[in-house]
Amino acid sequence: MASNKTPAELGYRMPAEWETHIATWLSWPRREGISFPDSFDRVLPTLRDMVGALTESEAVCINVVNGAHEAEARAVLDPLPHQECITYYEIPTNEPWCRDHGPIFLIRDVDPKLAIVDWDYNAWGNKYPPFDLDEVVPTRIGELLNVPVFYPRMILEGGSIEVNGAGTLLTSESCLLNKNRNPTLSRGEIEKRLREFLAVREILWLGDGIEGDDTDGHIDDLARFVSETKVVTVVEENPADANYKPLQENLARLREMKAGGSKIDIVVLPMPGKIVREGMRLPASYANFYIANQVVLVPTFADPADKKALSILQECFPNRRVLGIDCRELIWGLGTFHCLTQQQPAVR
Repeated sequence: MASNKTPAELGYRMPAEWETHIATWLSWPRREGISFPDSFDRVLPTLRDMVGALTESEAVCINVVNGAHEAEARAVLDPLPHQECITYYEIPTNEPWCRDHGPIFLIRDVDPKLAIVDWDYNAWGNKYPPFDLDEVVPTRIGELLNVPVFYPRMILEGGSIEVNGAGTLLTSESCLLNKNRNPTLSRGEIEKRLREFLAVREILWLGDGIEGDDTDGHIDDLARFVSETKVVTVVEENPADANYKPLQENLARLREMKAGGSKIDIVVLPMPGKIVREGMRLPASYANFYIANQVVLVPTFADPADKKALSILQECFPNRRVLGIDCRELIWGLGTFHCLTQQQPAVR
C-alpha cells in the first residue's frame, strides 16, 4: 500500500468525469477474447470512431498484450489523424472493459498529486474467467506512471460507482451488495471503504439494474452525474417492458435524494427499444456515455429515441460536442463507451 493512511486522510479525492483529463485509457480487445463472439471484426469500426473522437479531445493510452496485438490495433487506428495523441503500452488484459478493470484515479488539490486505487476484480462475480491479467492492470499502470497505489481489499468495478467530485457517490444495491462480490462485507463496511478510498461523504443507493446487464446493475447504465447536483437517469415508458418497474423505482429514489445538501435536479433520458440478439436481451442504455474534455460520446442504436437522447445530453453539456456513434455491434459485448474507457485526471 502507498501509505498507512487512507487516501481520504491524505487529501485525495476521486474527481468527477467532467473535470479535465490528461488522457483516456483503453484496453484493446483480443480476437480470442470472449467479449464479441463471432463479431470481432464488426466491432472494430466503432472502436475506430471512438478513438478518433477522443484524439480530437485528449491523449489516448491503449493497453495491448504484445507487439503483435499492438500491430492489430494499429491496423485499425493508424489511418486516423492525431496519431501523436495515441500511445500503446504493453499491459496485457483479458478483455477490453477498462472502466471495470482499470485504475480509479485520484487527485490531491493541495500539494497536487495523482494516485491510483487498485480495487480487487473478479470479472463481475466470477462470471468470465480467466481474469488474472485484468486484475493487476491498476498496479501495472501505477508502476508505469510512478504514482502511489492504494489497496482497499474489496472487489469493485469502476462502472458500479458514479461521483460528482464534491463528496457524493451514486451506486446500486443490486451490484455493490451482491454476494458474488464481497460476501463477508456488510453495507456499512462497504460504505466505509468507499469513504476512505474515494474521499466521498454521501453514498446514495439505487436499486436494480436493467435487463440483460451481466454486471448485476452497474450505475453507468442507470444514472449519471452531469454536475454536482444534476443527475440524468434512464426511464422506460412502456409498462409492459421488464425495465419499467426497476427504473421507475430508481427514479422515485432519486426524487428523495440530496447531494451536498441540495435536492438533486433530475433529467430523464429515454431508453432505446428492446434489442434482442440470439435470444438474449442486450443492455442498451443511453446512460453509458463518456465525458471527454471536448466531446461526449453517446451510444446510439438506430432507434427513434436516439435523437431525443442526444438532444437532452447536449443541453446538459453545452460546452462540449455531444457525438452519437452507432453501437449496435458494440452492445453485443454487453457494454459501450463508458464501459470501455477510464479517465486519467489532470493534476493542477
